[in-house]
Amino acid sequence: MPDLSSFPITRKWPPQNPDILQLYSFPTPNGVKASIMLEETRLPYEAHKVTLADADVKSPEFLSLNPNNKIPAIIDPKGPDGEPLQLFESGAILLYLGEKTGKLIGRTAGEKAQITQWLMFQMGGIGPMFGQLGFFHKFAGAQIEDPRPRERYIAEAMRLLAVVDKQLEGREWIAGDYSIADIAIAPWLRGLEFYGAQEIVGWHSNKNVVAYLDHFLERPAVQKGLVTPPRN
Repeated sequence: MPDLSSFPITRKWPPQNPDILQLYSFPTPNGVKASIMLEETRLPYEAHKVTLADADVKSPEFLSLNPNNKIPAIIDPKGPDGEPLQLFESGAILLYLGEKTGKLIGRTAGEKAQITQWLMFQMGGIGPMFGQLGFFHKFAGAQIEDPRPRERYIAEAMRLLAVVDKQLEGREWIAGDYSIADIAIAPWLRGLEFYGAQEIVGWHSNKNVVAYLDHFLERPAVQKGLVTPPRN
């Protein structure tokens, strides 16, 4: 059985079964990417709830795994080089788990390139822009009197939604078959409802996006991943 005691994070979140992959996460749009992927690939894993409170994400134990103090992060006791591997950044985790299992990353080099392209679109566009929209529409930024930040992120969210809607025309999934690109994008689309921002970005005028998210949420692995680890 692998010995994970050299990883400081195990002092705060001790593994019950150190022989399986350890997930440190919380059910945010980024966090559920990892749990959904693990459910889809059926890799055995153990989920540890790391809240967004400073006591968790800024603890020395968590920072030892991710110096950027963001969830999700993983330890794979059966890493590719025969040693345990620690990894952070949701996009990197999706790519790693896809390569590890050979699932949801495409079969050919061309398919993999297309899937990676849309994964990067989410990482560089949808995630940061939707996150800022949430800040300026629902959270502390909503108290700022200057309307320009909020207007900027509303407009950018609308533009990005239009890009996704166009890409989905005549397609079931974003890059061909169901893939890590969908696991990356769809949870952020779902997040607009949490932010109370669907109406202001014209959600229902993007018919392809609406149908796509509904289809995504029907998947059993998605339903499990969205509540893993549980918030309470």
